[in-house]
Amino acid sequence: MTLDEIIALPGDPAATRVVVAMSGGVDSSVVAGLLKRGGYDVIGVTLQLYDHGEAAHRKGACCAGQDIYDARTVAETLGIPHYVLDYESRFREEVIERFAQSYASGITPIPCVDCNRTVKFRDLLATAEDLGAAVLATGHYVSSRALPGGGRALYRAAETARDQSYFLYATTKTQLDMLRFPLGHMKKADVRALALELGLPVADKPDSQDICFVPGGDYARIVERLRPEAGEAGDIVHLDGRVLGRHRGVMHYTIGQRKGLGISTPEPLFVISIDAARREVKVGPREALAVRALEVTDVNWLGADPFEVACAAGLDLHVKVRSTRAPVPARLGRDGAGIPVVLLAQGEEGVAPGQACVFYDGEGDGARLLGGGTILRSLAMSAPAPARVA
Repeated sequence: MTLDEIIALPGDPAATRVVVAMSGGVDSSVVAGLLKRGGYDVIGVTLQLYDHGEAAHRKGACCAGQDIYDARTVAETLGIPHYVLDYESRFREEVIERFAQSYASGITPIPCVDCNRTVKFRDLLATAEDLGAAVLATGHYVSSRALPGGGRALYRAAETARDQSYFLYATTKTQLDMLRFPLGHMKKADVRALALELGLPVADKPDSQDICFVPGGDYARIVERLRPEAGEAGDIVHLDGRVLGRHRGVMHYTIGQRKGLGISTPEPLFVISIDAARREVKVGPREALAVRALEVTDVNWLGADPFEVACAAGLDLHVKVRSTRAPVPARLGRDGAGIPVVLLAQGEEGVAPGQACVFYDGEGDGARLLGGGTILRSLAMSAPAPARVA
């Protein structure tokens, strides 16, 4: 697929303004380089998401001080305008505060979804429009294609190990019309080769590993500062009612966790549930993690038919309940109270409230993203199957 086919806009590329979200990493830098080489009118935009002075000392995190510097250097190398936008306050409110509150409530958040849904695709798209851009391009590994009847849809990337569609399920149909993802059909090795070919100074820069505002993965320090109650001690309780020990705050635990429980037992135990109000972490054997159905909320639907129709018909699809897991067969429905339910064909383990359940029309590379929602709660394999509204 050519670059012009990906951008999919009529007219002379030189008259087409494209804003590129530049994080300072190799992926978004290559996107900017490809578009510049393709003759487009490219503007680079980098978001300052938290205090620059602190960020400058953080390594291995996107949007930090070093990354802002790297993005600016790449823009100078390419000869394109580059702007750094102060999104610190909105990022704190929309992402960091929600992140801390989730852990304090005993649920496991996905801050990258919140960031993409609000700061990056809602606010940055508005900025791109203000700059007169026809599209906003990013370095995400996901594909966007035009639909025969109009509009666009998202599809899993060609390199499934790099696919980021799970984190983009909340993207709306309106936003998709203006978004482009030039790397969706490429492999990472080819992207790095292109970075060298384009003479980009970040060609060998390591990939970011941590959540951008959590240097070194120590999220507990941030949560405890914003929500001190999440660090209050409580009981670790077995499913059979036995109190096995004390924990050091619900923020340190998530569903399916085995290590770091601080208790000694003959058999391996896993976190089964978290009751933040009672400051109680419940543990049990691995088989207690098995889930047969999920209730989901805040659904964003990108399928061709309305979501109500898909639920009523009991649409068969594939879902991902963790970013690192492959899609598994499932069926959409509703329970007796009308809450959207996902029935899992074979069950899943370690499903945590607050995580995303993302819908696809298949399981392989190129499968279409149908949307997704936030996991509200799960039903154990031993629970009765929820009714489906037909």
